[in-house]
Parts: sequence; C-alpha cells; structure tokens
Amino acid sequence: MKITFFGAARTVTGSCYLAEHQGVRFLVDCGLFQGSKALKERNYGVFPFNPGELDFMLLTHAHIDHSGLLPKLVKQGFKNPIYCSSATAALSEIMLPDSGYIQEMEVERKNRKLARSGQPLIEPIYTAEDALAVQPLMRTVKYGREFQPAPGLTVIYRDAGHILGSAMAEIHYQEEGALRRLVFTGDLGRNDQAIVRDPYVIKSADYLVMESTYGNRVHKGGMEEEIPHFTQVINDTFRQGGNVIIPAFTVDRTQDVLTMLYLMQKRRLIPDCTVYVDSPLAIKATDIFAKYPDYYDRFTMKVFHEEGKPPFMLDNLVYTHNTQESVDLNKVRKNAIIISASGMADAGRIKHHLKHNLWRPECAVVFFGYQAEGTLGRRLIDGEKKVTIHGESVDVKAQIHNMEGFSAHADRNEMLAWLGGFETLPVTIFLVHGEESAALDFAAAIKERFGVAAEVPYTGDAVELKGGVAVVEHGKESLQPEQGLREKIDTRLGQLLDGKDEDQLVRILDFLRRIS
Repeated sequence: MKITFFGAARTVTGSCYLAEHQGVRFLVDCGLFQGSKALKERNYGVFPFNPGELDFMLLTHAHIDHSGLLPKLVKQGFKNPIYCSSATAALSEIMLPDSGYIQEMEVERKNRKLARSGQPLIEPIYTAEDALAVQPLMRTVKYGREFQPAPGLTVIYRDAGHILGSAMAEIHYQEEGALRRLVFTGDLGRNDQAIVRDPYVIKSADYLVMESTYGNRVHKGGMEEEIPHFTQVINDTFRQGGNVIIPAFTVDRTQDVLTMLYLMQKRRLIPDCTVYVDSPLAIKATDIFAKYPDYYDRFTMKVFHEEGKPPFMLDNLVYTHNTQESVDLNKVRKNAIIISASGMADAGRIKHHLKHNLWRPECAVVFFGYQAEGTLGRRLIDGEKKVTIHGESVDVKAQIHNMEGFSAHADRNEMLAWLGGFETLPVTIFLVHGEESAALDFAAAIKERFGVAAEVPYTGDAVELKGGVAVVEHGKESLQPEQGLREKIDTRLGQLLDGKDEDQLVRILDFLRRIS
C-alpha cells in the first residue's frame, strides 16, 4: 500500500490522500483549502493525479475542507463510486452546490475589478451546476458493515463522533499473505458531544492516518462547562441593549449552539428572545439533522421521543429564508441572537451582521469553532481593533468571545486517550489536518506516551507501507524548509493588506517568494 499526502499536510484544510494497492487507486477525501491566500491558491489548476484513473473514493464526512473539491474532481474526469454514510450524502447534496455558488459570486466580484483594469478574467473552481454531478456517484454505507469497493480491499466505516454521519475508514488488505489494517480517522470527535455519539474505539491497526488539529491544546471543558460563560455573555449583552452575533459553521456547529440554547432556556438561565438562523444552508442542514435520528446520542434521542422533535428545533427559532429577510435583521438593534455563516467569518451573510454590529460596544460576537490562520475570525480572536469588511474599515468595539470548549475536534488529551484504547498500536502514525506546530507537538507526545513512530508529512510526501514498515518518499515541498516561512509571509501580508489593492499584494508576494 502506498499513500501520497496531497492535502491537510502541515495545515488544517484540504484533506486529500491518494492510496494505491495492487493496481487499485483511490482517494480518501478531496477537500477545499481554506484560510490564507496562499492556501486558497492550491484549489486552482489540475490535480497532481489523474481523476479519471481513480477506481473509487472514500469520503469521511461532509465538511467542505474534506469534500469541497469533489465537483472539481468529477469535472476533471472522475466517474466512479464515492462511498459515504447516508447523512454525509444528504449534507453534501446541499453543501457542494452552495460552495459552487459562493465561488461563482466571489469570481464575479473579482472579475468586475479585473475588467475595469483591463486584465484577463478568471473562472470559478467549479459552479453550483458542476456540483450537481457529484450526487449520482454517491453510494451510502452503514457504520460497522463491511463493503468491498475493489478486489483485495475491504472497508468498514466507524462512527468518528465528529458531525452527523462522520466516519473513520478502516481498510483491510492482504500483503504477502498477511492481513493489514490501515485506518484514516478523518476528523476525530469528542466524547459527550451534543447530538452525535462518542467516537468508536478501534482496537487494532497496522498504520494510522490521524488528525491533529488540537494536537498541542486542551479544551476548556465541553458544552456543560461553557453554559455559564455563554449565559453571562447573553445576559450582559441584553442588559446593555445589544445583539449576540454568532458566526457558526452550518453543519454541526449551528445545531450544537441551538441545542445549548435549548438547555439554557429549559433551565431558565436566559430571558425569552428570538433566535435567528440567517443562513439558507444552515436552515437546510438543520432540517437534514432532524431527519436522521439514527445518528443521535442518548440525550438527543430522549428529547426526540419525549417532545416529538430534536432539541435544536427551538420553539422561538426563526429562519430567514431570503435576502430581504436577512437585510431586515440589520434593523434589529437589541436582544436578538443571530446565528449565521460562515463559521470563520470569511464569507457569507455573517460579514454583513459583523459590519453592522462590530462597532457597537453593547454587542457581543461569540465564536464556537476553529479559526484558521488568515481568516477574519482568527484576526478578531487575536485582538485586532480594526478590520475591513466589504471594502469598509470597521472599528472592533463589540466584545469578542471564543468558546474553545465547544470544538467538535478531540483535543490533545482526548486524542491520546483514544489512542490508549488500542489493544495493538499502529507501527506508524501519520499526523495530518493540523497546523505544523500542533502536529509536531502531538507527534512528540505520542512518542513519549506510547513509544510509537509518529510522522508529520509534507504535501507531496508518499509512504510505502510494506512488511510492517513505513518508508517515506519525500516530496518537493518537504525538501524546501522555507515553505513554512513563505506561507507565514503570505498570511501576514494578507492580513496587513486586507481590502487593499490585490494586484499590489500579488506583486509583493511574488517578490518575497523569490527572495525567501
């Protein structure tokens, strides 16, 4: 078995791994790169492999950083099965066209500027229509059921406990008469999360490709531990006559926040108020969550049976379905909770709500998820006092809060505890889906705790898994140690010049790349 790491290597987004075994070639995930300008540039151009030569694909879950380049993959020649859970298929059906639409809108905006300066126009990575070609290829499978996507390969999906329908891929294959087990965790969730069940504990694997998003951090509790903080934020904001603005990922995080509000209202911790979900995609995702009770944990299932609906379907919940209803929310000046996308505040309707509320000291902005480097969300959490939104400079006077304990990703201690559940530990663990410092720190922790080799591959690195040994073939990026510096320069300049002349930014970046 050979694995080549084409995404989420020493960075969090863009998960994409090519596996090859006895003439069979397949992908695990095909995600969109998000964050800095340098990372986003990786979404363009051709794939470093031929999509038409892939025999199948394994999709771990519906988050865009794992699924977001599927329409491009199909557009460039992939036409074989995509295996995933039924909830993942349902969520992807709404998320991928939405991603295509966002790209169309962003390109349309950029092209107006390019046309005015007489420069060549650009095309979106894919369109909403392109995304429609993905769904017919999806084949749904259940947790714990063996299936054979190709001769010589058996796959079992296990519940990853991350979002609705998220899965770990356990791959069995023969090597010189011996059975080998290769596991991809996808995104590993936490125990005792709202809505979804705990991650499945795998007992044995020869090789493990594991996420490391929070490899050097420990969460501050979970939902229950965050309720007092969130309660205080809401009550203080309402007393001051402001709004609570929540940038939230449309899938899982919006539903988790709604569940948290359900508990707070049941316990009479916060006053009656209207909760707005201002995201067409989040509205559709919430409705999909309500249709798949088979994935619920015990608490959510109990509420579902007792009340006839899951806890995230609040009585005081208001959906804003169209643009005018969203615009009208700008007239709501106090005592409202507005949940909108994107979760990193990088695009979508949330930017309008931030533009109208960030400058108001009586308001609060509450983040409930990971904020990638270079995003508006990350800059707000890091304390920037002035940001540019839609070309307009906005003073940051609202209170900024980060509910770190609310992550759907396992933290350092939780990932070590999950590894401790193995009866037979892997020979080698490959750490992906983490910023470089997080992955390297977690690799050191694994070696110290378990004495197991933990590698942190670069983009383009390949590993040959043979005879119980992993042999690394270094790719072009791993031979260029200055690559990390280049991306840091790209990210920081993008922050400094946010909203300024993009052509000037490109020229500066090109110059710094040449001299670094």
